[in-house]
Amino acid sequence: MKFELRVSLAVPILLSLACAPAASPASRATSQPEPGVYAFVGVNVLPMTDGQQMLADQTVVVRGERIVSAGPRGSVEIPAEATRIDAQNQYLLPGLAEMHGHIPPPSAPQQYVSDVLFLYVANGITTVRGMLGWPGQLELRERVNRGEVLSPTLYLAGPSFSGQSIGSPEQAAARVEQQKQEGWDLLKIHPGLTLQEYDAMADAAHRLEIRFGGHVPEEVGLMHALESRQETFDHLDGYIEYLQGDRPLAQEALVEVARKTREAGAWVVPTMALWETLLGVADLEELEQYPELKYMPSDQVERWREAAAARARDAQSEMEGRRQVAENRKKLLKVLNDEGVQILMGTDAPQIFSVPGFSLRHELAVMTDSGLTPHDILVSGTRNVGRYFKDQDAFGTVQPGMRADLLLVSANPLENIENIFRQTGVMVRGRWLPAEEIAKRLDAIAAR
Repeated sequence: MKFELRVSLAVPILLSLACAPAASPASRATSQPEPGVYAFVGVNVLPMTDGQQMLADQTVVVRGERIVSAGPRGSVEIPAEATRIDAQNQYLLPGLAEMHGHIPPPSAPQQYVSDVLFLYVANGITTVRGMLGWPGQLELRERVNRGEVLSPTLYLAGPSFSGQSIGSPEQAAARVEQQKQEGWDLLKIHPGLTLQEYDAMADAAHRLEIRFGGHVPEEVGLMHALESRQETFDHLDGYIEYLQGDRPLAQEALVEVARKTREAGAWVVPTMALWETLLGVADLEELEQYPELKYMPSDQVERWREAAAARARDAQSEMEGRRQVAENRKKLLKVLNDEGVQILMGTDAPQIFSVPGFSLRHELAVMTDSGLTPHDILVSGTRNVGRYFKDQDAFGTVQPGMRADLLLVSANPLENIENIFRQTGVMVRGRWLPAEEIAKRLDAIAAR
C-alpha cells in the first residue's frame, strides 16, 4: 500500500455551505439560557481528578460561569437563590471536548452556524478546538465568549499551513507572525509543506510562543516533527507511515514510538472512527443508517454517500492493507495510552458521515475496541483537555474554581462509556440545558 494515499485522505470533506438553510429573523431570535446560581443536590460526582473516580451523594454549587463549592451533601451551603437540581442516583462529570472539530466560516448563514455549534452542546461537548480557521472567525469566538451564541467554548486554529498556502520559508514565518498578531489560539499544519517551510514555521512559532499541531508533512516525517516540538499529532498522522503500518507490527516498535512521543511531551488526537471511513473499511450501509444524519442538509448527506461509495470502490484492490492499517491504528492507540502519552478526544466533525457531537458515539466505540477503559476515554475528553489549555482557563474537572462545564447523566459512565449519552442535562459556562430543552432544539434543527 502506498502511503502518498494519506495526503488525499487528509483533506477535510467539510459541509458544503451552499446547502445550508438561511436563517429567518424568528429563528435567530431564539432565547438563550443565562448563567445563574444552581445546586446539583445528592449527585454522584465523577470529578476526573487524579486518584478519584467517584464521590457519592454530593452537592455541587455553580454561580455564574464557575463552580463555587462542592462536597458531601449537608456539608455544602446552598444559596437561597439557587435553582436546585435534584440529582439523586445520577452522575455529574465535566463537559466533554472535541479537540479536532470544525466551525463553519462567517460567510455561512448564521442559523446554520448556530445549529452546528448547538449539535456539539447537545451531546455534552462544551469545548471545541477548531482546526481550520477562516478570516473573520475570531469575531465568532468573541461573541461566544460574551454569551451571545449558545456554543461550546471555542479555541481556534488559524487558516492552515499547507502546500497550497505556503510557497517559501519566508512566507511560512510571516504567516506565523500574522496569525499571532490576529489572536489565533494555535497554528494548523496540513500536508505539503517542505522541510524548510516547516522548520521556518516551527522556529517562528517557538519564538512567538504560539502552539502548532495537526498533520505531519511527508517531507518532515514523524521523528523530525517530534524533535521540533509539534504539540499535537492529529489522526495519528505520521505514525503509520513511520511504522510502515500496512503490515503486522511488532509490539516493540509500537512501544518505542510511544515512548518517543511521551518523552517529546506531545499529545495525540486519534479521530479513529472517521479514519476507518476514509480508509474505506467502514460498513457503508451502517454509515447510511446513522440516525443523526437528519440534522444535516439532505443534499450534503447524499454527497457523503457518493464519496464513501467511491472510496470503498477505490479501496477494493488494496483492502487487505487498509484493514491492516485500521487494525494497527487501534493497537497503536492502546500502546500510546499504556505508555503514558496524553490522548485528546476528537472526531474531526463535521466531516464525511461525522455529524458534530453525535460523531463522539462512534469514536468512543472504536476507542473501546482499541482496549481503552471508560476511565481512559473520559480522561481524554476532560482532565487532559483542561491540562492542554491550562494557560488559558481552568476546566476539565469538577472542583471549585473550574469553569461550569458539566454533564449530568442517569447512569455511571465508568461502568459503560455509552452511559454518557444518557443525558439529563448539559451545563455550558454556567448555562443549564435540561434534556427536554435539548430535545426541543434538536427537533427544530431536524425540521430546518
